[in-house]
Amino acid sequence: MTLKARITEEMKAAMRSGEKDRLSGIRMLQAGIQQREVDERITLDDAQVLTVIDKMIKQRRESVTQFEAGHRADLVAKESAEIAWLRQYLPAQLGDAELEALIREAIAATGAASMKEMGKVMGILKPKVQGRTDIGALSARIKTALGG
Repeated sequence: MTLKARITEEMKAAMRSGEKDRLSGIRMLQAGIQQREVDERITLDDAQVLTVIDKMIKQRRESVTQFEAGHRADLVAKESAEIAWLRQYLPAQLGDAELEALIREAIAATGAASMKEMGKVMGILKPKVQGRTDIGALSARIKTALGG
């Protein structure tokens, strides 16, 4: 079952069981997926759906930071709950050791020796780790590995 099909089935289940919060979240996710499909005139595959989910999680993290600065605990809790809910659609997260091994492998494959070649390393790693780690944290690890 594709990720899109799983999301649709969960929406139907939420409608049947009357879970309004869950249904609202699923509809929000489906709207994000459909928006990208309409904008790009394509049908998203699982990797592209993961990209949409990653983007939604990143937006909510930024909102949490803003709400914390504004002392809005109620909105922080709401956004944090949405992050936790969206994470259920992501594949299992990579461990530190696995991530370090992938970074070393990508650096060796590209022959990268400086920060100028970070883009090559990211180009190899991003498809492999999409949805399985925070891309911002990955970038910081690559910079450290390249001596930046």
